[in-house]
Amino acid sequence: MTNQTFWVVIPAAGIGSRMHADRPKQYLLLGGRTILEHTLDCFLDHPGLQALVISLASDDPYWGKLSSSRNPRIHRVAGGQERADSVLNALLALETYGARMSDWVLVHDAARPNLMRSDLDRLLQELTDDPVGGLLAVPARDTLKRSRVDGRVEATVDRSVIWQAYTPQMFRLGMLQSALSSALSAGVSITDEASALEWAGYAPRLIEGRADNLKITRPEDLQWLEKQWKQ
Repeated sequence: MTNQTFWVVIPAAGIGSRMHADRPKQYLLLGGRTILEHTLDCFLDHPGLQALVISLASDDPYWGKLSSSRNPRIHRVAGGQERADSVLNALLALETYGARMSDWVLVHDAARPNLMRSDLDRLLQELTDDPVGGLLAVPARDTLKRSRVDGRVEATVDRSVIWQAYTPQMFRLGMLQSALSSALSAGVSITDEASALEWAGYAPRLIEGRADNLKITRPEDLQWLEKQWKQ
């Protein structure tokens, strides 16, 4: 395991409309605790963690009710309109907490609570000396189709070169901050941190992780994870 410390950023200002719930999906319960609390736990007991910054909506009424909100290693910042804005706000705040531009930052989805320690350690070990950084990802398993505008199949895509991007995504603070800021200023659509680095001309490294590092997006995702945790 690398001796380097790392920082974590959790963008959690979204509402998760596809869950059709009465609150943002990160505050739904999973095993008696919120999804967000489980997500935070993936990092808080790791000896290499320096601190964690969470980006929340300014009018978030739920965070203050969680015991995690009183953890001295968790800092809250204002979220932005889009994920990339929330991440950038957190990166800018990291400087005030003592982070250096050369420090590693791991960005992780708030609704991805099933990150295994083995995957986290693998990411840290594999990327600690990497000149760019990278992300957890899973090779595509199913046959992939590219569609036409009318909803019919145009072609079958070669799945051997296709990966599903997961999180955490791990990059140097200075490099990620610069890439995100430049991309947003240019009006580029940024779907994850790796895409900002790609736009800046870098090639992030893919680190194969577990497929059950699931991002809860729809009700059936939460139901599946609940069943797994009960086994």
